[in-house]
Amino acid sequence: MTTQVSPAAQVSALTIRAYRPTDHRECRQLWAEMTAADAGLYGSSSSDDSGAEFEEYLTRLDLSGMWVATDVGGGVVGMVGLLLDGRGGQVEPLVVSSARRGEGVGRALLSHVADQARRRGLGQLSISPSARNVDALRCLHAAGYDALARVTLSMELNRRESVFEDGIDLHSLRFRY
Repeated sequence: MTTQVSPAAQVSALTIRAYRPTDHRECRQLWAEMTAADAGLYGSSSSDDSGAEFEEYLTRLDLSGMWVATDVGGGVVGMVGLLLDGRGGQVEPLVVSSARRGEGVGRALLSHVADQARRRGLGQLSISPSARNVDALRCLHAAGYDALARVTLSMELNRRESVFEDGIDLHSLRFRY
């Protein structure tokens, strides 16, 4: 017989703490998982070493902090970073292991990074999910990210193979995403 554990009970078993060098392998793996999922949203493939970008991320001068969510066994199941952006901050990345999504891990990480931003005296937090990542958009909206602050537009240079299909209206203009 298996016992179902409610998401609230699963989140209570989490610990959120500062990133440590010993978390490197697991966080790099999470980064690679995030990169592959983002590429999959647009029908492309990620690079052979998509975790390599994690190394560059760790050297950013605007990186103010990084935290991990660990489960009872001590394994890293999610991570979040805070980049300084003027008097505000940018949440980047927010990654939860695919095996643990839907359990409140992301919401716990978002709450933690918001607390850290407040302690640093920041006035605003922003995050830039992919327009096609509906699950992320729903999670972020539920966590209080409900103000549309910036729009990034792109132009396809090779229209023969369009990756943008569906659309959204903004200010009476139609955009594909």
